Amino acid sequence: MSNTRLPVIVGFGGFNAAGRSSGHQSYRRMILESLPSDQVADTVAGLATLTGMVEAIDGGKYSDGQGKEYTKAQVGEIYKEAIEAATLIRRVETSHFDPDATHWHKKMSMSAVGGSELTFEVSRKHLPEPIPSSWTLSEGEGGKVRVTLSEPLDIKIDSYRDFPVKSAGQLPTGFDPSAHYNSRFHPRGLQMTILGASDAVHSLGMPWEKIVDAVRPDEIGVYSGSVLSQMDEYSNAGLAQSRMKGARVSSKQLAMGMNTMPADFVNAYVLGSVGVTGSAVGACATFLYTLRQGIEDIQSGRRRVVMVGAAEAPVNPEFMEGFDAMSALASDANLKHLDGCDIPNYRRASRPFGENCGFVIGESAQYVVLMDDELAFELGADIYGAVPNVYINADGYKKSISAPGPGNYITFAKAVAATQAIIGEQAIKERSVVQAHGSSTPANRTSESLIFDRIAKAFGIEHWPVGAVKAYVGHTIGPASADQLIATLGLYQHGILPGIKTIDRVADDVHADRLAISNTDVDLSDNPPVVSFLNSKGFGGNNATASVLSASYTESMLAKRYGKKAFSEYANRREGTREVAQQYVEKANLGQLDAIYRFGEGMIDESEIQFGDQEMSIPSFKNSVSLDIPNPFDDMVE
Repeated sequence: MSNTRLPVIVGFGGFNAAGRSSGHQSYRRMILESLPSDQVADTVAGLATLTGMVEAIDGGKYSDGQGKEYTKAQVGEIYKEAIEAATLIRRVETSHFDPDATHWHKKMSMSAVGGSELTFEVSRKHLPEPIPSSWTLSEGEGGKVRVTLSEPLDIKIDSYRDFPVKSAGQLPTGFDPSAHYNSRFHPRGLQMTILGASDAVHSLGMPWEKIVDAVRPDEIGVYSGSVLSQMDEYSNAGLAQSRMKGARVSSKQLAMGMNTMPADFVNAYVLGSVGVTGSAVGACATFLYTLRQGIEDIQSGRRRVVMVGAAEAPVNPEFMEGFDAMSALASDANLKHLDGCDIPNYRRASRPFGENCGFVIGESAQYVVLMDDELAFELGADIYGAVPNVYINADGYKKSISAPGPGNYITFAKAVAATQAIIGEQAIKERSVVQAHGSSTPANRTSESLIFDRIAKAFGIEHWPVGAVKAYVGHTIGPASADQLIATLGLYQHGILPGIKTIDRVADDVHADRLAISNTDVDLSDNPPVVSFLNSKGFGGNNATASVLSASYTESMLAKRYGKKAFSEYANRREGTREVAQQYVEKANLGQLDAIYRFGEGMIDESEIQFGDQEMSIPSFKNSVSLDIPNPFDDMVE
């Protein structure tokens, strides 16, 4: 009989182009037209306060800042169209960069007219070091230096160009993460990390300190990172560009730019954790790589609670230029050609499994908190689902590093087979769904659909529901599979699989004999799914597939493991947790995000660490760190 601990999801939070993750706000934005009117009003009002369109005031009312007051129902009706325009994939906004006039430097060679010498004046402090040998200096007017050149002068001057890609999945218009805490010149990706991890902590419905007091300090883990690192003026872009722009490199740019920094920020400023930490980068499968680290730690007993996440802020010219050079992004020219029109439809730029021309970059920060089932049971944590397995495989020899390969066949087949062993053959056939990688490229729509279709045939699945959230939020690179997970948790709550509404129909070359791909929302509440398969196909052969069990099925597993009486007692403890979590959701819907940023707070005096031969105690932690470590190789030594 197996006693393997089950990793259960007890909290989740974050932000992407659809809004806030906790309370299923971002998921509900995706299915807005399928919600009842009261939930539409609740979702629109929450997004309206997040974006600053309205401000919550006393008495359950909202103000537009111009003296007008509204009820929540009125906000839902009046601001619905504006919220729709301010969320999901849309035209790149100038808060990121101006896609119509993107700054760059143009090379120019200057020479004198008629073959004479070239002469100009410049401030002495602007002279290069050393002075080129072809330059002759003399005193100029007004204290300047006159420079005479006998050869042409190569210079770079400010120029502006029309950027070929103008669509992106951006955080809702008007939502500025840096305004919610003392951001201290943090890169945007790390600002999003602070808010996303805070959202996940608040969603737990219990103080983080309660969890810390229930476990040993080193039984906590944090796994988080970014694929592309941080790339703005406060990080790697500033590091690379400062000297070229005549500015100085700061002491923070290199450190802030590291792709492991999201985990470091969570430990240092959100959780104050001294437990295990790490970042496993696997291109577009990065979140699933880190998720596997977390669940394997829990299943082995090494860790009892883990926070897993990723943050990426790639809506900038540098990253988008790189992807566009690979012909990976949906450019304006290709979108216009695809639709036979003169004006591209940015809202429909990402079209998984439809007639498409490339993916759409997106920004996101997503975090989930997992516990072993025993700890969740003990603390009365709310359980949103469970992750029994994540499989990762490479593609073998490749000709093109970005081309698909056989690795994803292995990950997906093993995930389905392993989950079938848990829930049974009938549930796999009738109550499972797929959250596809669905990147919106022609290569993906054929290669990924073929994998699904062949595996569906192997397991006897006739009509497999398939979703693709990149149609809504774009390809967020590191957190991409976390976006899939957040949508899956919403599906378990509301019973609706978001349709791929950016496509008119499924493309002819998609292998969909056994797949159910819809361009409208799909109501599955009559036969709610008990498992979702999250799939990711990353550059370089980074393939991963995870199984996520529903809350209801997870509860049935726990009731069997602990007994009906013990489960009933747990359910009573859980009521208080749910109440506190809902209180946070209501506050967050009013724009009160309560970002956790404990800069320099609660720092540990290392001189007060106490040691024994079996354990060590650390100030401010209730429980000790065990030093009673058995020899794992006792069969190999005398």
